[in-house]
Amino acid sequence: MNKQHPFTISAQAGGHDGAVADVAPVLHMTSTYLRGADNVPMDHRNIYGRDQNDTVRHVEAVIAHLEQAAEALVFPSGMAAIAAVLRTFRPGQTVLIQSGIYWGTTHWVRDHCAQWGIHLIEADLSQTNSFPACHPDLVFLEIPSNPWLKVADIKSVRSQYPNACLVVDSTAATPIVSRPLSFGADIVVHSATKAMSGHSDLLAGALACKTPDDRWVKIAQDRQGAGAILGAFEAWLLLRSLRTLPVRVVQMCKNAQDLAERLEKHPHVQGVYYPGLIEHPQHAVARVQMEHGFGYLMSILVQGGRQAALDTLARLQVFQRATSLGGVESLVEHRHTIEPHTGIPENLLRLSIGIEHVDDLWHDLDQALRGSHA
Repeated sequence: MNKQHPFTISAQAGGHDGAVADVAPVLHMTSTYLRGADNVPMDHRNIYGRDQNDTVRHVEAVIAHLEQAAEALVFPSGMAAIAAVLRTFRPGQTVLIQSGIYWGTTHWVRDHCAQWGIHLIEADLSQTNSFPACHPDLVFLEIPSNPWLKVADIKSVRSQYPNACLVVDSTAATPIVSRPLSFGADIVVHSATKAMSGHSDLLAGALACKTPDDRWVKIAQDRQGAGAILGAFEAWLLLRSLRTLPVRVVQMCKNAQDLAERLEKHPHVQGVYYPGLIEHPQHAVARVQMEHGFGYLMSILVQGGRQAALDTLARLQVFQRATSLGGVESLVEHRHTIEPHTGIPENLLRLSIGIEHVDDLWHDLDQALRGSHA
């Protein structure tokens, strides 16, 4: 039976490896492989353990299946995956990147393009009526964007820049919520550290491609040569986490939708950024590109400015104050403290919604907001 639904793909995790009867995925731990008496490798796929490991291949196959992709590659972090893509572009070429995305990506891309003579354009690509008039070699989107929660229309971007390599960072969606390749993207990126792992105990990244073209081959060669690999144990941890990805993400999205609808009516909340709200400027696009919910990430603007936001942050007891997102535990962060130079409002709190009971999360937010305005 061909298991196509992402819930089944995740739960079954590609099945067992065929050599043994284990129901759970097997962990293959080795740094090198045997050769025969003639010095020929006993398994032609496995010569040295840098990027040749069956556990790594296993998790890549599951990710590719989830993304409806031809192939996938895993990396030691999301930024390592993004860097591998950017390193395939050369001096004189043009990169068009969505503005207002994860600051770590923007900062690294700016430095890389400046160092290598790559022309960089930044624009709000969620606004279809203001696409830059240019001919980029790479277009990079983040959907939904972090922390502004903007949702670019992938099909519109693809139509506007038909010859570009279109890359979408789908970390805040996951393949359970959105599959960018089906809307015209060439490569999808994940910081698997986030919801794919989901337990705040693993660093990993992933790429999945629609077609394994020459650029994809170069990415794989760069990973192998530069050693940007994911260890076998980390790959196994990620594989184990993927088995519960749907139930985690669906619950996180359900909680996020509930909280967003309550928060937009709260007297001490100035605004809520969440694509599941009808008032969100790209809600119609999100309804087309997203399923099983609208993601687990949101941002709120606290009434009263910077100090009110910080007071709210300090009073939270269920939400944990930490830099990350996508875990089973709910996290909160004052982003202006991290990136004050990027235009982030001083009263913005970024919320990563976990799987706790939604009433506990709501009561925590409500008491913190009201206490900060007492």
